[in-house]
Amino acid sequence: MANEKKEKKAPKTEKQDDSKGKKSAKKPETKEVFVEEKIPVRLQDFYKSDVVKTLSTKYGYKNPYQVPKLEKISINVGVGAATQDPKIVDVIAKELENIAGQKPVVVKAKKSVSNFKLREGMKIGCKVTLRKARMYEFLDKLINISIPRIRDFKGIPDKSFDGNGNYTLGLKEHVIFPEVNIDNVIKHFGMDITFVTSADTDDEARELLRAFGMPFVKREVSLN
Repeated sequence: MANEKKEKKAPKTEKQDDSKGKKSAKKPETKEVFVEEKIPVRLQDFYKSDVVKTLSTKYGYKNPYQVPKLEKISINVGVGAATQDPKIVDVIAKELENIAGQKPVVVKAKKSVSNFKLREGMKIGCKVTLRKARMYEFLDKLINISIPRIRDFKGIPDKSFDGNGNYTLGLKEHVIFPEVNIDNVIKHFGMDITFVTSADTDDEARELLRAFGMPFVKREVSLN
């Protein structure tokens, strides 16, 4: 009888071993993969659909690759007060980062100038260069939101071209951008915004920016 009891207990131990084996075998964990959704850039699509056709009709371009395009936007901020307060450069760089959506590069002095109390290696400004999607997003924000907030705005001057198809716009105040909270502003500053294009002439570059919606000054043509 004892042997029969042992034989009956044996299959129970096998089942117990199987159950232990099943518990020890862990199921592979499935990790969720985050896929970033790309939002279409409005002005980039507008350039391909409308601007190319407009400029091709006006200048007779046979190939769409001949049409001038915007290559980059450079934003430069000079901080003259940095000779008295060097920490102000870091504050302005933070504000510029919020405006441009990209971390700027802090510029240091290459030479010492005693008349301006400037020493070599001192922080005197910051700059940032935008390309591709960020460039078009900044241009869209500048034309449709920021420029209309300028006081007594009568149009942008169209004479600031360098002869090679590049245009520079000077802004006196940075508070026109929607990212800036006026209540938290420590230092008001201006900036120079340079639009670098692939145009061969200033007229082509002017028409390119005008096609994007840049509000240039409308000049009255005298009939006399």
